[in-house]
Amino acid sequence: MQTTEEPERTPGTGSALEKAVLVLEALAAQGRSLTASEIATLTGMPKQTAHRVVRQLDELGMVMREAAGDRYVFGGRMRQLGRASLTAPRSTLATRHILNGLVADIGETCNIGVLDGGEVLYVDRVECHWPLRVQLRPGSRVPAHCTAIGKLLLAYLPAPQRAQMLPALALTSYTPNTLTSVAALSQALEDVRRDGYAINQEEDSLGLNALAVPVRDARGVVLAGLAVHAPTARLPLVAMLACRQRLEAAAQQVAQALFA
Repeated sequence: MQTTEEPERTPGTGSALEKAVLVLEALAAQGRSLTASEIATLTGMPKQTAHRVVRQLDELGMVMREAAGDRYVFGGRMRQLGRASLTAPRSTLATRHILNGLVADIGETCNIGVLDGGEVLYVDRVECHWPLRVQLRPGSRVPAHCTAIGKLLLAYLPAPQRAQMLPALALTSYTPNTLTSVAALSQALEDVRRDGYAINQEEDSLGLNALAVPVRDARGVVLAGLAVHAPTARLPLVAMLACRQRLEAAAQQVAQALFA
């Protein structure tokens, strides 16, 4: 039986590799789940080809089908590659310079984090020189629901993905200020989207505040968060909010370093 599928060609002329990259780029550009038919439309591939490429990427763990329906999102293997690219030595050299300048200006610990399931993974972090500080290394993980970067990145997830993730989070209480219900967390995330920043007001540790702003790629998609945190006695929340413009300027520098 003859097949109507065209033979695979060399890279740059419609090869299997190029088609796979086009599918991944389409998912990244849209920032939401897509059906194979939508991917075909966005990439200009025949539907049969798009379905085949998506199926192969699914088998490799690069994409995955959502629990309900025939829509696809990035898979675990793709997310691991993304995190690895952010923590690669060349990337951290660029971000470390930016964070050093930020810590020198503000005088408090600053970090960059990405969302990894229900946790925030710190991809880079520079500690302040005060003896009283929370010491964590790059590669450390903290809960998403009670941290500034975590709430920021949850807020900017595509709505269907956010609705699916929130009920699955372990909303552990760490202080009286921790948000421990999906309803309360959802409202806080709406505030984050409205304001363009997130705060942690003693939600994971008493006496500690944090402020996070988004790091966006060239398309405006939020891929990471940049935050400062400090003891309330040393940097009250009002004074911390006054640092927002400086953080946003640094976030633009980080975006240029990582995603330009």
